[in-house]
Amino acid sequence: MANHKSSLKRIRQAEKRRLHNRYYAKTMRNAVRKLRSTSEKSEAIALYPIVVKKIDKLAKVNIIHKNKANNLKSKLAIYINKLA
Repeated sequence: MANHKSSLKRIRQAEKRRLHNRYYAKTMRNAVRKLRSTSEKSEAIALYPIVVKKIDKLAKVNIIHKNKANNLKSKLAIYINKLA
């Protein structure tokens, strides 16, 4: 266990940040799942900007890597274009 006041504070901050990051990452993953589960092109096109916004926000604050964000957006765009 940590002995210094500053390290105890760091542990508290890290846990708080971890929970915050986990919540937003999970929210983004659920949004991606929802988009991938749609079979209607018009519905998917409407959802796409919302999902991209969430992905970009997470990449901006390094919750997910910027390359992962770009890969997700690319795969979603390909999925939408394949819908009939």
